Amino acid sequence: MELLDEFFLQFATIAWGQPTQLLLLGAGLFFAITAKFKPYRYLFFAFDILRGKHPSKGAGEVSHFKALTATLSGTIGLGNIAGVAAAIYFGGPGAVFWMWVTAIFGIATKFFTATLSSLYREISPDGTVNAGTMYVIKNGLPKYMLPFAYMFAFFGMIAGLPAVQASEIVRITESLFFSDIENFAYIAGAVMAAITAFVIIGGLKRIANVSALLVPLMSVIYFTAVFVIIILNYQELIPAISSIFYEAFNFKSAVSGGLVMVILTGIKRGVFSNEAGVGTEALIHGTATTTHPAKQGLVAMTGPIFDTLIMCTLTAIVILMSGVEPTADNKGVLLTAESFQVMLGSIGPLILFFVVLCFGFSTIFTYSFYGTACVKFLFGKKGVPIYQFIFICAVFGFSIGGFDLAINVVDSAFAMMIFPTLISTIWLAPKVIEKANDYFKSLKNQDKTKLNQV
Repeated sequence: MELLDEFFLQFATIAWGQPTQLLLLGAGLFFAITAKFKPYRYLFFAFDILRGKHPSKGAGEVSHFKALTATLSGTIGLGNIAGVAAAIYFGGPGAVFWMWVTAIFGIATKFFTATLSSLYREISPDGTVNAGTMYVIKNGLPKYMLPFAYMFAFFGMIAGLPAVQASEIVRITESLFFSDIENFAYIAGAVMAAITAFVIIGGLKRIANVSALLVPLMSVIYFTAVFVIIILNYQELIPAISSIFYEAFNFKSAVSGGLVMVILTGIKRGVFSNEAGVGTEALIHGTATTTHPAKQGLVAMTGPIFDTLIMCTLTAIVILMSGVEPTADNKGVLLTAESFQVMLGSIGPLILFFVVLCFGFSTIFTYSFYGTACVKFLFGKKGVPIYQFIFICAVFGFSIGGFDLAINVVDSAFAMMIFPTLISTIWLAPKVIEKANDYFKSLKNQDKTKLNQV
C-alpha cells in the first residue's frame, strides 16, 4: 500500500505542475474575454431557468434542474467539506482565496464545456443520450484528434471510481461512532457497496432523481448549521475572512510551502470542488433536455457559484473560526468535524455526519455515471456491467484504503482529463461564441416582443 501511495503522490505532483495550472487559469480567462463576459450578465436568467421559468422541450434524458443537481452532487459535499479542509491543511487559509479565483474563471469554463457537450452529443434511436468531452472531440474536431477523446475517456473511467467519497464516509463514521470496533472499515465498505449497487444499476434517471432529492435538502441543512455558527460566534467572522486574504499573498503561509504552494493548493482543490475544466459536468449536462446548447451552458455555469463561492467559503469560515489546527491526523473531513464540534458542541459532528453521508453517497452515484459514460465510449454497452461490478468492488476497496491514496488517485486522473477537455474547448470556442450570440439575440428579441405586446 505504501508503494501505491508513493506512486500516485508522485504522479499527482507531476500532473499538477505549472503547465496544468497555467492551462486552467489561462483557459478560464480566455473563455471569459472571448465571450466578452456575456454569460456572467445572464446569471440571474440562469437561476430563472433552474426555477422552471423557461422550460425546455425536445431530446434529452433529464431536466435542467436534475442535470445541475446531479452534477452538484459530485461537487457539493465532499469537495466542499473534505476538499476545503485539505486545502487549508496543505495550503493554509490563503488557499481558499485561490479556490475563489478558480471558481470565477470556472464559471466561463463551464459555460463553454457544457454548451459544446449539448451541441455535439449523440442521441440513440431509443432516446438514450451520449455526451461529454469525448463526443465533442469525436464530432467536432478533425479525426487525428480522436486519441484525445480516448485519453479523456480512459482517465474519466479512473476518476469515476469512488476514491475520496468511500474513504471519507468511513473515516467520519468510524471516528464518531465505531472507533472501538476492529475492522469497521470492512463492514462499512460492504454495506456501502450494497447500497451503491442498488442505485447505480438503475442508470442516470435514478441517479438524477436521488440527487434532486438529496442535494437541496442537504444544502439547506448545511447552510442552516453554518449560519447558526456564524451568528453565535460573529466576533470571529472578520478575523477568519481577513486571514484568507492576508495568507493568500503571504510567503510564509501554510505548511512551509510559500506563496507558490498556497496558489497551487488553492487551484487544485478548487478544481476538485467545482471540477471546472475537468469535463465531468459535460457528461451530464449534455444529456439534459434543452431547446438550445447555450441554454444548458447557462445552467452549468451556476455550479461553481453554489459549490465553491458559497459552500466552500462557508466550510472554510467554520474551520477558521473554530481555531482547530490542521494536522496529519485530522486533515480532510475530520478537520471539518472537529471544527463543528468546537463551534456547536456534540451535535455539530452529528449534523456534519448526516450531511457527509448523504452527500458522499450522492457523489458516489454521480461518479458512477461519469465512469460508465466513459466506459460506454471506450467499449460500448457491453463494458458497462463489468465496470459497474468493478465500481462496486472499488467502493469496498477504497473504504479500507487510506485518505492519501484516495485523494492522489483522483488528483492524478482529474489532471489528465483537463488537457483533452480544455484543448478541445479552446479549439471550438468560436462555435460556442456563435451559439451564445445566437441564443442571447433570441432572448433580446423575446423581450422586445413582450414590450410591443404591452
